[in-house]
Amino acid sequence: MKLSMSSVTYLLVLAFSMISASSVVAQTDDKNEGDGLAVQQELSAPGPGGSLAGTLTLPASDSAIPDGTPVVLIVPGSGPTDRDGNSPLGISAAPYALLAEALAESGIPSVRIDKRGMFGSADAIPDPNDVTITAYGDDILAWAQAIREQLPTAAGGSRCVVPLGHSEGGLVALAAIARLPEPCGLILVSTPGRPLGTVLRDQLHANPANTPILNEADEAIMSLERGEQVDTNALNPALQPLFAPEVQGFLIDAFSYDPAILAMETRVPILVVQGKRDLQVGEADARRIAEAAPECTLSLVPDVNHVLKVVSSDDAAANFAAYADPDLPIAQDVVAAVRQFLEQIEE
Repeated sequence: MKLSMSSVTYLLVLAFSMISASSVVAQTDDKNEGDGLAVQQELSAPGPGGSLAGTLTLPASDSAIPDGTPVVLIVPGSGPTDRDGNSPLGISAAPYALLAEALAESGIPSVRIDKRGMFGSADAIPDPNDVTITAYGDDILAWAQAIREQLPTAAGGSRCVVPLGHSEGGLVALAAIARLPEPCGLILVSTPGRPLGTVLRDQLHANPANTPILNEADEAIMSLERGEQVDTNALNPALQPLFAPEVQGFLIDAFSYDPAILAMETRVPILVVQGKRDLQVGEADARRIAEAAPECTLSLVPDVNHVLKVVSSDDAAANFAAYADPDLPIAQDVVAAVRQFLEQIEE
């Protein structure tokens, strides 16, 4: 039986798809540039072969940022996700841009970034698929240094930089936090609490429409978990984009990480924020990380989906409609949880 790509659960496209360099669209323009409540500036950091690009969002104030105020570094999720949280795969909700503006209204600066090889960071590496979790972590370190240089403390100390990883970006931040000089905190939003191969397998099995291709998919996932490449041509056409040859190296690497084990080894305060209407990452994932971490605050926010928007029903179509609605505000419960966590770091 042949299945079209649309027959494969939509969650997989959102959660795991990567794209080739030729498919990356041009850098997004900064939008929502504030109504007097935030100031946005271009910021760069050194990448492997060229500059990494991002946006620094500052509170609209002539006064200097207090020394004790952390800077949030927003680490984007999987695939071609840009600094605003949008993707050519059909996401235009701008959750990172909206979060940055909301934090600025509370006096909290942030930096949101384009991933190496994509958008404004296209020159950092030739191939955006030639990446690993560790390589993305290298960029977190570069960004932390750039932020500290841009926003030095008046007392001459190191500015507190708190990575906020969303979805797969949470795994990247978890894996990198031990290498970050003088780490002071970590925020994980909608972050899988199980190895990504397990998450992918469960997502496939959750959709009855995938039944005819489950055996093939399971075998492909198991091969990647063993570190073995998959012959894509032998797969059902519906699975070929998911296991495209150009992304298999990244998948092999990403599947090797267990977020709970990383959390167990983390020695900074962690905030885990999880929406209870998230169709991609569930409460069990959040609890698995929170229970493993030595010092963790778990914030379960009602009626919030994967792109940090409030949805009022269990209807999946309505939930996914929010993925394409930049006018829908950021969930204030998410902003409040982040703000309260950062206030505790400042104390």
